[in-house]
Amino acid sequence: MPKVALDAIDRKILKYLIKNARMPFLEIARECGISGAAIHQRIRKLDEAGVILGSRLVVNPKMMGFDVCAHVSITLRDPKLLSEAIEELKKVPEIVECHFITGAGNILAKLYCVDNEHLMRTIFDGILHIQGLASTETMISLQEVFQREINIDFIEE
Repeated sequence: MPKVALDAIDRKILKYLIKNARMPFLEIARECGISGAAIHQRIRKLDEAGVILGSRLVVNPKMMGFDVCAHVSITLRDPKLLSEAIEELKKVPEIVECHFITGAGNILAKLYCVDNEHLMRTIFDGILHIQGLASTETMISLQEVFQREINIDFIEE
């Protein structure tokens, strides 16, 4: 996918939206010194170009009763089974992120469970039943230290 050239106004718009996706477009327009219609047009172009993937509400998993966050490294017997494994992992509702990785494993999955028993059931009944699995390694997160969105200050004009 080709990279999109962002000018100073695009970056400024994205900074506001990353900080607060609910910020009214007219307020962004005032901050950027351009019209509301221009903001709408620029945001639509950023959306169509795939720069903006959407907006979302972020909830605190612990406040929702998910006390266990874990990362599971998954190694497949044959890397050709990657697509099939991913399709099966999508069926495990506790998995919130999934990455192809380098290193010892092939896949890294992040999941949330209500307790260790729930985690054990998720691993044994969900993940370990996937065809072609060679091994897994589970790491339990003791505490999420921080989470942030991408910093676009590093993008050059």
